[in-house]
Amino acid sequence: MAEDDLNIRDGVTVFEDELQEQFIRSSGPGGQNVNKVATAVQLRFNARTARGLPQRVRERVLELAGSRATKEGEIVIEAGRYRTQEMNRADARDRLAQLLTRAAEPPPRPRKKTKPSRSAIERRLKAKAGRSSVKKLRGKISFD
Repeated sequence: MAEDDLNIRDGVTVFEDELQEQFIRSSGPGGQNVNKVATAVQLRFNARTARGLPQRVRERVLELAGSRATKEGEIVIEAGRYRTQEMNRADARDRLAQLLTRAAEPPPRPRKKTKPSRSAIERRLKAKAGRSSVKKLRGKISFD
């Protein structure tokens, strides 16, 4: 394993040669440099062909990535929060690592639907009737 590889957790690794970085002009702060220096980074990672990801993590990371994932299975992360390339590069890698960490966790258990008890239904209906009577008492006063 190379020094620049991202080791997320046991069995989940992103190899350096699978990351493509492109530096682009940032829309954020930068003073006089803002129109001259490309400080923002666009990090691309193809999750479908990644060697260090198990199949379930591949599927889940593409699901979690949402609009950051392309149809080809590539995850695109843009980082332009800071004024230096190094900090934006580290920020983009951290965000990819966080996404992969969430994908490596077991998915949440599906919720089982339960039927409310008879007493709970009765309590709810009694409370509704009480609220209804309170609102009826707020009606207009008529002088017949």
